[in-house]
Amino acid sequence: MRPGTDKAVRALIAGLASAAPALTLAAACTQPVYLTFDTGHMGVAPLVAEVLQRQQVQVTFFAAQEKTREGDGTLGQHWAPWWRARAAEGHAFASHTWDHAYWRADLGADSFRIRPSSGAQAGHDLVWSAKEYCDNLRQAASRLQVLTGQAPLPLFRAPGGKTSPRLLAAAKQCGFAHVGWADAGFLGDELPSDVYPNAQLLKKALNNIRAGDVLMAHLGIWSRQDPWAPAVLEPLIVGLKARGLCFATLREHPQFREWILQQPLKLSGQTDAQR
Repeated sequence: MRPGTDKAVRALIAGLASAAPALTLAAACTQPVYLTFDTGHMGVAPLVAEVLQRQQVQVTFFAAQEKTREGDGTLGQHWAPWWRARAAEGHAFASHTWDHAYWRADLGADSFRIRPSSGAQAGHDLVWSAKEYCDNLRQAASRLQVLTGQAPLPLFRAPGGKTSPRLLAAAKQCGFAHVGWADAGFLGDELPSDVYPNAQLLKKALNNIRAGDVLMAHLGIWSRQDPWAPAVLEPLIVGLKARGLCFATLREHPQFREWILQQPLKLSGQTDAQR
């Protein structure tokens, strides 16, 4: 646990850990929740990985090429060893669009207003065709395949969860099904920490999360002063295990399992610059 972790969070994890039942390695996961992480500034990524390893939990990562302190982006060379290590641990990966591109509006039958928050056109409203949006999805997935050595899932998460029926249909046409999150699965790490402290977010999640929920957090949020991860992550995992819940990747999710089996992604090749 990090030095700055809330005292309330420390006390809660100690109590939950003592109450958690012993886990058997071969036990079937009968009451799964699906923990997912979207990329962010990656400052907490090594600490998140430590918690996942210690708790033997596998998750699904949705990745975009976002800004980091290191300068080459979440999918750049600096973070390449981190992604390879997560693949070796059995985690799953999927696209979050390359440019962390927010859907803003539908424009006609085959185009959308899009605002990237990363890349050369960050902060600008653009008009993308369905093909351009699909190309951006594929670019992130292709880079993930290079970094992890495994095929990413034919899934995506739109930044902010912002979509329209027309956007979802266009993405499905090019092989990507969208993954949102449960109401209780919004873990609150992008909320201001002075109003939503870690202990409050943890208590709410432990009270409200149910089997089958997709949970969503990030690998670093620039605006949150008291980072949610990893302070809340480990007590959340321990507490959910104590309630008899277990963790699975989206490979096992009943809504997406058949799609994943039947829909191998068709990814374009990577340029030297992307590698």
